[in-house]
Amino acid sequence: MPRTRGWLRTSSLAAALGALLVVTACGQGGSGEEGKGGGKTIRIAYQAFPSGDLIVKEKGWLEKALPDYTIKWTKFDSGASINTAFVAGAVDVAAIGSSPVARGLSKPLNIPYQVTWVLDVAGENEALVARNGSKISSVKDLEGHKVATPFSSTSHYSLLAALDKAGVNASKVQLLDLEPQDILAAWTRGDIDASYVWLPTLDELKKTGKVLISSRELAASGNPTLDLGVASTAFIKAHPDALAAWRKAQAQALDLIHDDPTAASTAVGKQLGISPGEAAAQIKQGTFLKPADQADAKWLGTPGKVGGLADNLRSAAQFLVDQKQIDAAPDLDTLRKSVYVEGLTDAVAP
Repeated sequence: MPRTRGWLRTSSLAAALGALLVVTACGQGGSGEEGKGGGKTIRIAYQAFPSGDLIVKEKGWLEKALPDYTIKWTKFDSGASINTAFVAGAVDVAAIGSSPVARGLSKPLNIPYQVTWVLDVAGENEALVARNGSKISSVKDLEGHKVATPFSSTSHYSLLAALDKAGVNASKVQLLDLEPQDILAAWTRGDIDASYVWLPTLDELKKTGKVLISSRELAASGNPTLDLGVASTAFIKAHPDALAAWRKAQAQALDLIHDDPTAASTAVGKQLGISPGEAAAQIKQGTFLKPADQADAKWLGTPGKVGGLADNLRSAAQFLVDQKQIDAAPDLDTLRKSVYVEGLTDAVAP
């Protein structure tokens, strides 16, 4: 999910860090900080896209599993802003895309967090849409047009991949860094011609636009993107039992998506402010693993044998290098160490 041609504009980063540090200083929590009743606080960054994470939040499963903790949920609009929060030490656990994670693990950020879960694999839930009347009928037609996406996001990564595959030089496209809600406003005003973005904003754009390519198609051609659960290394070390409870709640949510889609869509719909039917349609556009698949060799893996997720992050980081978004990609060993598999098998056991 890139911000300017490097990561974040210096002034934007400074302002964001300053705001987050003020929040932290005001007692909004931290690994080891006391919450209400003298317990601990877990600060969770979530995003408003269909996922098991929203089910966990709606059902209050984490609060029930960890009564001695204060669970603080904060909504973020993109992975870039979540990375900023981690840099500020203002977040413990987060839902974030694989591209911003690859960026976060690379220089100059080197964020000390680890991947703990695969929330979903992007499919039709992220896509490139051209506005009706823009005279854009293919990715090749984007040259010279205004195309918006949240920089440093999986959508930005996928947009760059789509341009690359179509032989379009990204420098010849007017790329605009906008958050999802700003994309919808700009689209409505006619200020942009196309956008690569995710649900639920994507569904709104499709009402007056045409899908040019989806993340499912890009995954099939070698550029897969995922939504991941990450936790700061400090939090994992300090609260392994809390992380285990978080994983079990996420596993329960995946089971609900597969076993009781009506209940799952009702919960997601409440969080997104849409009907269960609309939520069900959005959930179907993504790919959700079954809990046991988390420990599969294709994904997180097991202790002593980290799975293919590390290779996925390496590929994403190298692509960002090739696109001159970052200077260098972490080596594979570093990325394997950034996938936390301890206790995973127990968490996903039936």
